[in-house]
Amino acid sequence: MNILITGGAGYLGTELCLALMARPEVSSISVYDNLSRRNFNFFIGPEELDKKVRFVDAELLDTYTLRKEVGRADCVIHLAAKVSTPFADENPHLFDQINNWGTAELCYAVEESQCSRLIYLSSASVYGASEEPCSLSTSPNPKTFYGISKLKGERHVERLAGKKSVAIVRCANVYGYSKSMRFDAVINRFVLHAKFQGRVQINGSGEQERAFVHVSRVSHLLEAMLFAKNWQSHYNLVDHNLSINDIAYTLKEILPEMEMLYVDQQLKLRQIQVAADHNVEALIGKKEKSFEKEMQDFLQRLA
Repeated sequence: MNILITGGAGYLGTELCLALMARPEVSSISVYDNLSRRNFNFFIGPEELDKKVRFVDAELLDTYTLRKEVGRADCVIHLAAKVSTPFADENPHLFDQINNWGTAELCYAVEESQCSRLIYLSSASVYGASEEPCSLSTSPNPKTFYGISKLKGERHVERLAGKKSVAIVRCANVYGYSKSMRFDAVINRFVLHAKFQGRVQINGSGEQERAFVHVSRVSHLLEAMLFAKNWQSHYNLVDHNLSINDIAYTLKEILPEMEMLYVDQQLKLRQIQVAADHNVEALIGKKEKSFEKEMQDFLQRLA
């Protein structure tokens, strides 16, 4: 199997690429990335890149290169995106160019190629804000430019249904150790600051809840989908629904000297919760580690 991973040098892509290198069924992995986040850790050890890995430095909107690479692939995993914290509301043009029109360009390329399968990593942000857990039956109602652009990307992928085998994974906020990890994600930032600064900063009351998923679970699901005989058209991928205070207090249990600093504590910010998807559990099983154990492991892995 020849696999193309857009955004493959990023946080999720690095973990997925390392997992797929160990699969004998995988003949080649083309990592398509423009390194806009300066993800040079992808090329650095201790894990060495297998000879089956090819790196392609290119943009999603580079039609010629994209179509050439899609033409080599049996399956495309589309991770490339302009990403955002859950309720950020900036750079609408950039979100639309990459997440909407970049996905459209990819779908055109897949449609006109021999590539048979496409997995699109969307976001739980397409649901907007909700006091009750969202499920796949919940109508999307994005509240940010990021969420709007990801939902537009979904529409391009859905257009291919019936022509190609496609699936959409609505992913919660990702956390967990990786050599290519992001520190703008709230849990990762809290872990970094808790360990090295002895304090975390909480915006608002901290009561706002968000949906979260460990990076290893994302990689595990995408890997399992590649080799599944059948898949669903949509998945919700979530491990925990946690308030910001839940995260901070869990870290304080592990690091009792840690301080918690509140900014604009009177503010109650929007929140989003996502219900567990039994179709995900059917592919990769239930979550085994507790959140506290994950945080202990995470802290130990940092220098």
